[in-house]
Amino acid sequence: MAASLDPFFDFEDYFPSMIVRLGAEGFIGELCHGFQLLMDGEKGVITFESLKRNSLVLGLEDMRDDEIVCMLREGDLDGDGTLNQMEFCILMFRLSPGLMDGTKQLVDGSGRSSCVNVI
Repeated sequence: MAASLDPFFDFEDYFPSMIVRLGAEGFIGELCHGFQLLMDGEKGVITFESLKRNSLVLGLEDMRDDEIVCMLREGDLDGDGTLNQMEFCILMFRLSPGLMDGTKQLVDGSGRSSCVNVI
């Protein structure tokens, strides 16, 4: 079977295995590290400019401006046009169906997420 060149295919399949390998807390730490790499250092959030500047890190150097805007809108829960750390982490979970299916494994018997206190 030929390998897919779609970066989102690899992205979606890789996160569940990271949780298995790193555990919930370690995985959230890696998401936070990813956020730090993409954010605007002065503003402390991911902006259009910081995402465009760092698109090479994502392997998306050919991404159009309208696509960057769409990515920001997808995760921008408070309507400020940027992504804070929590919005970024939520977006990463939403973009990975494997994570959404596997979240049952992250919940203990009390119904509370094991990563509530990590973020």
